[in-house]
Amino acid sequence: MRRYLFLTLLLSFFFVVTATLHAAPIPTLDSHAKYRPYARVKNSAPVDNGLIRVVTLGARGDISHVKARVRSARRLHVLSSFPGVSRKITAKTVMILNARTGETIFAKNPDVPRQPASTIKVLTGMIALKSLKRNDLVRVTRHAQKMPRSKLYLDTRKRYKADDLINAVLLASANDASVALAERIAGSEKNFASMMTLRAKLWGAKRTVCRTANGLTAKGQHTTARDLAQIFRHAMQDKDFARRMKRTKITTSYGKLLRNHNKALWMVKGAVGGKTGYTNAARQTYVGKFQRGKDAIVVAIMGSSTMWSDIKRLVEYGFKKNTQLKLARLALAEKSVKTAVH
Repeated sequence: MRRYLFLTLLLSFFFVVTATLHAAPIPTLDSHAKYRPYARVKNSAPVDNGLIRVVTLGARGDISHVKARVRSARRLHVLSSFPGVSRKITAKTVMILNARTGETIFAKNPDVPRQPASTIKVLTGMIALKSLKRNDLVRVTRHAQKMPRSKLYLDTRKRYKADDLINAVLLASANDASVALAERIAGSEKNFASMMTLRAKLWGAKRTVCRTANGLTAKGQHTTARDLAQIFRHAMQDKDFARRMKRTKITTSYGKLLRNHNKALWMVKGAVGGKTGYTNAARQTYVGKFQRGKDAIVVAIMGSSTMWSDIKRLVEYGFKKNTQLKLARLALAEKSVKTAVH
């Protein structure tokens, strides 16, 4: 009898509990919450319908906030890829070298070949300096005279001093003077371009091919930011070349004033020489050397649309990064010494 009573009470308790559970709905999230992966739960207190209140940001299916987070992440990735360099840099390719050691300080697509424009005149000027004496006279052919500006408007009936034409090439970027020098040295611009290519390779610029003496757009002609930096680094080791490159202006022996196209000389702290260039195919190109104290760097850019802005930012970054690399090397050297002692 007692056993029967106990079983009856146990079954009654089971039915009461089951009914209670069915009467109180299980708390769940609002149906639209699954579309809001970043939604925040305000409070877990149930409302009249027994559902947890969820605060949503935006309309159902709207993922604009997610896109914003993705854009922000991408921006951080870009900045970390180019630490210290503003995203406003427009140059397609960049190379910064330690001018003394040739060590890479910063690179952005440094080996992508592009048309060099007038930056290639660095080779023209250097070869002319080593091939001609200052007072050697140079004739001007019709081919040289017909070159587009920038130019000196040379006269085929006159002869010009090599010294004047070299300054015109390096400072005023004269296309006609470049070809006149090339023809005087090698007999033809084509032969001279081969000399330029060879000189580039001897200086370690293996991806440079020259087809003209002045850098005007030509099929098969190209260089890279890495090569330009390497070429200019070697050229600036020549005292005569370096002396000419830092002049802001100079007057020729026949009275023509030549102004340096390299605005960095008065716009950027530490500028000691550089060469500009521009064609429609190349866009703005530049290579130059900058020195601050005992530190010196070479900066080369190609395919820029805001050249001087790019140069200013890259120079500042280059010196900061160069200092960081020096400190890192010192720390490593000290660590090696301590390890050797112990």
